[in-house]
Amino acid sequence: MSNDILIARPRGRLQGSLTVPGDKSISHRSVMLGALAEGVTEVRDCLMGEDVRATMGAFRAMGVTIDELEDGRLLRIHGVGLNGLKAPTEVLDCGNSGTSMRLLCGIVAGAGLPATLSGDASLCRRPMRRVTEPLGLMGARIETAAQGTPPLHIQGGRALHGIDYVLPMASAQVKSALLLAGLFAAGETCVTEPAITRDHSERMLRGFGVEVAQSDSRVCIRGGQALRATSIVVPADISSAAFFLVGAALQGRETLTVRAVGVNPTRTGVLDILRLMGAKLSLDNPREIGGEPVADITVHPGELHGAEIPADLVPLAIDEFPALFVAAACARGRTVVTGAEELRHKESDRIETMARGLRALGVTVETLPDGMVIEGCQRLGAGTIEAHGDHRIAMAFAMASLRAEADITIHGASAIATSFPDFVALARTAGLLI
Repeated sequence: MSNDILIARPRGRLQGSLTVPGDKSISHRSVMLGALAEGVTEVRDCLMGEDVRATMGAFRAMGVTIDELEDGRLLRIHGVGLNGLKAPTEVLDCGNSGTSMRLLCGIVAGAGLPATLSGDASLCRRPMRRVTEPLGLMGARIETAAQGTPPLHIQGGRALHGIDYVLPMASAQVKSALLLAGLFAAGETCVTEPAITRDHSERMLRGFGVEVAQSDSRVCIRGGQALRATSIVVPADISSAAFFLVGAALQGRETLTVRAVGVNPTRTGVLDILRLMGAKLSLDNPREIGGEPVADITVHPGELHGAEIPADLVPLAIDEFPALFVAAACARGRTVVTGAEELRHKESDRIETMARGLRALGVTVETLPDGMVIEGCQRLGAGTIEAHGDHRIAMAFAMASLRAEADITIHGASAIATSFPDFVALARTAGLLI
């Protein structure tokens, strides 16, 4: 059978303990800041999925040496400093990674390098004006396709200046792109968010010796600061852990622990939402790894019920909604999600893609411009799902098999390799029949 098709069978049982791969957001930023630092940065437990490899490939194309040691468990990045990047002689291929493209756009524009950023068919449908327009206000000149999509053509030799920018929509990627551009810009760059988003960039910049000023929803950075090489240990990715946490919660009869998960408070919306839906979770052995809070997360037996998700939790769980929609489909009662329009601009339109998949399994779903209303049911039917090349859609429906009456066939599953190359093997070890 093609590795693009998964068959998830009913009657699996998740239990025991497991460890998921390193955090994707932190892995991207480790490579980027390590490349811009002076000296050699070592990164342990970096996620070696296709998305992060796209970031690594881009920096190698700009003259940065990155050694992969210990079968990829350790990266050694030979930083070139803020002024050491070289103009690439080829298109920077970001693959399927929106994080790579948006953050690289800020760095390449800031460095004043001529470059073209492109990616696969899915990435080339994603909106980029939310990044290119504020970078234009800083002095960059970036051309997009007619619809504001990639490829992005960045003109070289443009000196940037700081701006004070209010984000029209909460986005950690846009915030990070502007802050990274601000490293190169004259003066100070400030970004104000309409809602709090993940703060990995701010934390890691401080870890590399950069002064970052923060007050409530406003963050500022002064241009021209040198980054000092450091050592980083990447915690387990809560977005990857979410599939197993949701799976354990919706089956409701076993205990499952996911070890050493990053629990940065700007990323724990998935835990708050699961608790709101009745899940019994505990966080044990709290500690700090590389400036990021970490804990072991255990799901205890219990029953899920529907809930109206508060708007302030939505940005804190934006990547976890495919899994949470499956949880809602298996919960008792109605779940309402609004304020999540960002989901329409991910690897797929996650509102429509999830709605079609849930309907194929017999779930009553109403889509909204910025969310979804889901009527929970005790059991899901059999069905064939089209993941549209979206890794999180494929993994979410694999977990849905824990409450299905018969097989769920998932097309487009090869995209899982972008963020979680060992998902199928780990899921089988934990008790999923896949």
